[in-house]
Amino acid sequence: MSNALQNDTLESDRELASTPLVQLSMQQAINRALGEILEADDRALIFGEDVGLLGGVFRVTDGLQQRFGANRVFDTPLAESGILGTAIGLAMAGFHPIPEIQFDGFAYPAVNQIITQLARMNYRSRGTLPMPVTLRVPSFGGIRAPEHHGESLESLFAHVPGLKVVSPSNPQQAYHLLKHAASMPDPVIFMEPKARYWNKADVNLTDNRTGGAVDSASVEGSVIARPGKHATLIAWGAMVSRCLQVAELAAEDGIELEVLDLRWLKPIDEAGLAASVSRTRRAIVVHEGPHTAGLGAEVAALVSQSCFDSLRAPVERVTGFDVPYPSGDLEDEYIPNIDRILFGVQRVLEYRRG
Repeated sequence: MSNALQNDTLESDRELASTPLVQLSMQQAINRALGEILEADDRALIFGEDVGLLGGVFRVTDGLQQRFGANRVFDTPLAESGILGTAIGLAMAGFHPIPEIQFDGFAYPAVNQIITQLARMNYRSRGTLPMPVTLRVPSFGGIRAPEHHGESLESLFAHVPGLKVVSPSNPQQAYHLLKHAASMPDPVIFMEPKARYWNKADVNLTDNRTGGAVDSASVEGSVIARPGKHATLIAWGAMVSRCLQVAELAAEDGIELEVLDLRWLKPIDEAGLAASVSRTRRAIVVHEGPHTAGLGAEVAALVSQSCFDSLRAPVERVTGFDVPYPSGDLEDEYIPNIDRILFGVQRVLEYRRG
């Protein structure tokens, strides 16, 4: 081997060995992304209830106030409408606010600000007042919290024109999707699945093509978390992990389920959705929100519209129930479990046209 070729090979090996692949929990991945956002953009500000000195209820902002100061990472009063009003005013003044709603159930007092101002300001100003606001919302259930500390609000936010909505399912996605969301000129509702905060996985800090997802070459659209051929399980947030468990169990009986991680709930990746279901010809949508008018209904309509000739069964929905999201002692009955999802799979596989 020539010296030049040998040097090139050694340099390539060193680059490969130095790939910044680290094991992080989702909480740690979001914390790291927030730190890098603050470092890169001196207009970025983080604020919310207890996000400063305490580092947040889930310690997602731990250490950031110490690093960047109380002028850039600061606590607010317990007033969600005020938090969003402050974010809107700061965005109008040229800042990049990253407010936090402490729990998803506390978002309701801020809904008026979110819908009537945050989502509309760019439109009503004909583009002169963009709203680069990334609203972090610890979301969904699975942590056995009291009432009002677990909700599934994606259909509420996704219904509002002017908002983008995204929910990561693993640390890799959380890191890259948050950085991408913070770079957008539009308001983004970043729904963090609380039940997945402490699950660790490898995170490539420079390349978003890893992290357990197939064909996740970008931070846009959906990703196939597990390929299959007999039916597609469509999910987001914490339900992706549950659907992967279901796919593992189904594989023991020779049933190959594809798991599509939708990620972006507004806009929905219609092309990725159609491509997956066109291959498998059956679809089951899984989410924690109530059944009636849940986001699964929109997904089912898109699948029916795009894949009508391919479908071999009606689109199945496995969801929460049409009751208020319960407190922790009842959430196991409410959140779709493995058995309920498997029954949904069974229904689409056994469906026969009359």
